[in-house]
Amino acid sequence: MNVFERYLSAWVLICILAGVGLGQVFPAVFQAIGRMEVARVNLPVGLLIWVMIIPMLVKVDFAALGEVRHHARGIGVTLFVNWLVKPFSMALLGWIFIRQLFAPLLPADQLDSYIAGLILLAAAPCTAMVFVWSRLTGGDPVFTLSQVALNDSIMLVAFAPLVAFLLGLSAITVPWDTLLTSVVLYILIPVALSQWLRRALLARGPGALDAALARITPWSVTALLATLVLLFAFQGQAILQQPLVIALLAVPILIQVLFNAGLAYGLNRALGEKHNIACPSALIGASNFFELAVAAAISLFGFESGAALATVVGVLIEVPVMLLVVRVVNGSRDWYERPQAG
Repeated sequence: MNVFERYLSAWVLICILAGVGLGQVFPAVFQAIGRMEVARVNLPVGLLIWVMIIPMLVKVDFAALGEVRHHARGIGVTLFVNWLVKPFSMALLGWIFIRQLFAPLLPADQLDSYIAGLILLAAAPCTAMVFVWSRLTGGDPVFTLSQVALNDSIMLVAFAPLVAFLLGLSAITVPWDTLLTSVVLYILIPVALSQWLRRALLARGPGALDAALARITPWSVTALLATLVLLFAFQGQAILQQPLVIALLAVPILIQVLFNAGLAYGLNRALGEKHNIACPSALIGASNFFELAVAAAISLFGFESGAALATVVGVLIEVPVMLLVVRVVNGSRDWYERPQAG
């Protein structure tokens, strides 16, 4: 992991403090940035999101979809957990913790928005960081790439309907036009641009792609941190009034990460899949494409919404929690490979 990846949570904390401080000192500046919208899409944030997402998607080789058939059990577990368990379990956890247990401690007018942010976070499977987590566990790189390519392909068509369905179950009204616009802007166009760029670089030789990725990958984290400063500049007043909100939002996210990682890991073992397949399968089930979630939350609900704040909390706890999952799957390898009774 490079220095940005290893200390991402520390950078996020710094951005929280910087954003809150700058928002209090220069409120007019950030209000002007917030008004720079076209069709409910904030232009500065839209640009930052593209800079975040496109370098990550350049790493994805959709030709790897041909490898899916070689690890059908692991892929089956990945798809089951990512699309049939994770979004629905998060909606349930959001209802339990946000609307029930923590409701007296949270702003009443933001409860629905917090749940919406949690759902957006869970409905977007991880694209980039899962390569890092897989490498740290000795995961099969071809399997990791194939499951990412398959998830991204599914996300193109399933993200909007799934989010709309789950928000509907939570009695949250979603403007379909805005949701579809978000899918086009933050999934379809970035995928098309990234694959065009990937092919253009490969035409110059594999070394050109590696060199370009080395140059542009830090842009993703830089753009993410800039977006967080903007978000917390708008969220600053609410956070200063109720600093406990971030900790409360982290609870369902943490439970969901550990639950889905454990479920995917256990299912792979029960099905007899190899450890180097189970690890990336469990890790992608636990982590999220938080860049997309942040972008969609801003587009749908705005900078100052609880939804935007909830997705950012996902960014805050991503690295330490995923490093914990990495440690667990590495430490349990002997148990995993031990013959099962019966």
